[in-house]
Amino acid sequence: MFKTAMEARNALYSKEISAKELVDLYYKKIDEVEKNIQALNSLTKEIAYKTAQLVDKKIANGENIPPLAGIPLIIKDNICVKDTLTTASSKMLENFISPYNATVAEKLNENLIPIIAKANLDEFAMGSSTENSAFKVTKNPHNLNKVPGGSSGGSAASVAAGEALLSLGSDTGGSIRLPASFCGLVGIKPTYGRVSRYGLIAFASSLDQIGPFANTVEDAALLLEAISGYDTNDSTSINVSVPKYAQNLDLNIKGKKIGVIKELLAEGVQFEVKESIEKAIQKYKDLGAEIIEISLPHVKYAIATYYIIATAEASSNLARYDGVRYTYRAKDCKNLIDMFTKTRSEAFGDEVKRRIMLGTYVLSSGYYDAYYKKAQQVRALIKEDYNKAFEKVDILLSPTCPTTAFDINSKVSDPLSMYLTDIGTITINLAGLPAMSLPYGVDKDNMPIGVQLIANVLEEQKLLNFAYALEQAK
Repeated sequence: MFKTAMEARNALYSKEISAKELVDLYYKKIDEVEKNIQALNSLTKEIAYKTAQLVDKKIANGENIPPLAGIPLIIKDNICVKDTLTTASSKMLENFISPYNATVAEKLNENLIPIIAKANLDEFAMGSSTENSAFKVTKNPHNLNKVPGGSSGGSAASVAAGEALLSLGSDTGGSIRLPASFCGLVGIKPTYGRVSRYGLIAFASSLDQIGPFANTVEDAALLLEAISGYDTNDSTSINVSVPKYAQNLDLNIKGKKIGVIKELLAEGVQFEVKESIEKAIQKYKDLGAEIIEISLPHVKYAIATYYIIATAEASSNLARYDGVRYTYRAKDCKNLIDMFTKTRSEAFGDEVKRRIMLGTYVLSSGYYDAYYKKAQQVRALIKEDYNKAFEKVDILLSPTCPTTAFDINSKVSDPLSMYLTDIGTITINLAGLPAMSLPYGVDKDNMPIGVQLIANVLEEQKLLNFAYALEQAK
């Protein structure tokens, strides 16, 4: 098996392996490991082989192909891929066949990247452990008793288990970075608007972003470049050109300033996580960077702010699942109201119901100003904290998560404890910033630890450069 997408690409270019054989290789790996990992909801063999055939034809004709052409990729099952099951891991959409491609799926096709499977997730991307899926519980390939993180746990676990070299997830409050941290991968949440959300099944529209998982910074940079860009189908898409991220990777960070977020290294951080962060900081010092302590005073309000805004938007977005449209409809209903009620009661899981009820409550008459409006005001303060920080430093650093991966079933009955795993990641979504998780060290049980790097709006190149410098200096 190949360690990186770049290795596989070189093998394709030198004709050591064909694109079809490469896809065969990863389907064989899926056959071997999937029964233990439970990362995938469905295979998309027809699409994968059709793309691989096109790549082989172009290579045979001596044509130029995009950098990731022929490299097998797994896509999160809340991203629409035409003529495939797109379920968001919910009973509500268990038989939904998407009639169109998400913009990122179109971009994968343009770049001749074979989509080989759809990955499991927390239902409608609501969760931090991939235990909330209506279909299966995904395991962490480093230890099958541990969670892979969520909500993009299937996307992360599939790459960590070698079922593909690349995958796509979505990140609303840490749903790419947390699984990347728990599974020992590079995971990027781009600037809000950098990657089109068209065709992503919405959870919280002002927070959601699609991003890549990969084994290396260079692979992640190539995939980010492939999926980024302006899209007229997404009203929040930013109309700016896309840099050549991988070509412009730069190891030189001498004299650059790194801000270490004080509040995210306070109490509650696992000893080994703190130790890994301190080693990363020391490594950056050795590379010539200047380290500055930074305070984000409004971080303490992040969880409350996020769970008001995200649930309010979820309540609104999920109103469309009513038994009239899409796939699931309850049987033996007396009237329309009965059908709405029964359909939603039967087809939504507990966590989705919890968030819909919370979101409906904070948007209801008499509570809107007390909760939702106030949360939006605090969101503005959080963004202002970041603006002030970036006046002093080039990049910010923190643990991705205060802990390493926890045991399956250990937090299911304690939603608040589960929500607290996102303390390091959610402010970035509230502020619309780009951030990434990079593997750096392991705990006493050999479970991966992630370092989080945060950049200012549209500064993905800077983010990648700092990550690349740390990765190469290990």
